[in-house]
Amino acid sequence: MNFVRPFDRSLMCCAALLMFGACGSDAPTTGGNHGTAGAAPASAGASAAGAPTGSAGATPAGTAGSGGSPPSIGASGGSNVAGASSAMGGGGSSAGGAPGVSGSPATTGGSGSGGSAATGDCPRDFLKSTLAAYFTALAAHSADGLPLATSVKVTENGKTIMVGMDGLWKTAGAVKYNKSALDTEGCNTATEAVIPEGTTDLPVALRLKFVARKITEIETIAVRAGDYKVSGSNYPSKPDAIIMSDSSVMWESVVPEAMRNTPKEMNAWMSKYFKAFPAGVCNADTNCKRLENGNSPGGCNLGASCQSGDPTGNVIKSHAIFADAETGIGIGFDSFMGNTDMHMFKMYGGKVYAVHAILGTATSTGWDDK
Repeated sequence: MNFVRPFDRSLMCCAALLMFGACGSDAPTTGGNHGTAGAAPASAGASAAGAPTGSAGATPAGTAGSGGSPPSIGASGGSNVAGASSAMGGGGSSAGGAPGVSGSPATTGGSGSGGSAATGDCPRDFLKSTLAAYFTALAAHSADGLPLATSVKVTENGKTIMVGMDGLWKTAGAVKYNKSALDTEGCNTATEAVIPEGTTDLPVALRLKFVARKITEIETIAVRAGDYKVSGSNYPSKPDAIIMSDSSVMWESVVPEAMRNTPKEMNAWMSKYFKAFPAGVCNADTNCKRLENGNSPGGCNLGASCQSGDPTGNVIKSHAIFADAETGIGIGFDSFMGNTDMHMFKMYGGKVYAVHAILGTATSTGWDDK
């Protein structure tokens, strides 16, 4: 199998080998916004030639960019980047086609999440401002003033904790970098962040669930030294790589409407990715880079074969899948090989240009994975 890299440090490699009865070890994922202004980032990728096909061997509809190349993207517009936000540049073909995947998405939110909120009840500005307030409260080590539901469920690395009192709430500094998906349909947010704990920067994933503008669920993955193990081997984090990824991926830049994939298409992509991993990995650009806690095990297509039709297995169990169509950020929270895990991907024009994961060793995610 020529696609397997030496030293089997990738989740992709591990899962590919699992399909043949063996598994070695793993690696990590990234992306983000930071508080300093910078020069306009480079193009989001090069030619998509050789990218996996959609279903039954056909190339996916709505491929971004002329000649298979994704469009260039303007200056970063992330919430924590200095300067005005900007949209992706033109030059791509319409995203009229589905991303060549199928399968129903997993439920959005964990147990006790309640019904989803209509977009009018959950605007982007509300989600953005509440996230900002959350990180301010976290650094102050106090949840006072946050709109918490009386029955809010809170976990960190799969264990139930007391909000404002345990875990990262006792030790976090001011957030250094973050990028977020804002799901106005289901009223969810998901964030990949770099947060200092003392003198050490930690990769952090955060999921918030809202009902009636109250936070009903808080899920955190904070990756400390020794928190990411596969087959007994430890893998150190590289938070700087998470921060640097924004210069090429431009996570929070707005996708032009003609190139947006629908939340249904994005959720189906993530669902198939999980259910048939790695055979369910479809439509990733040839330059798509995968990061796991900032480490790079290789390209997104490592071990991928884009299984046609609906996935019949359930390789990776998940409890939350949702999407932010405006920025093209898709999200999945799951359990994989003894790790609690958040996957974040950037999609537009029917193709995926980055996949990041935040993973921490845990006996359970603390949520209802199916």
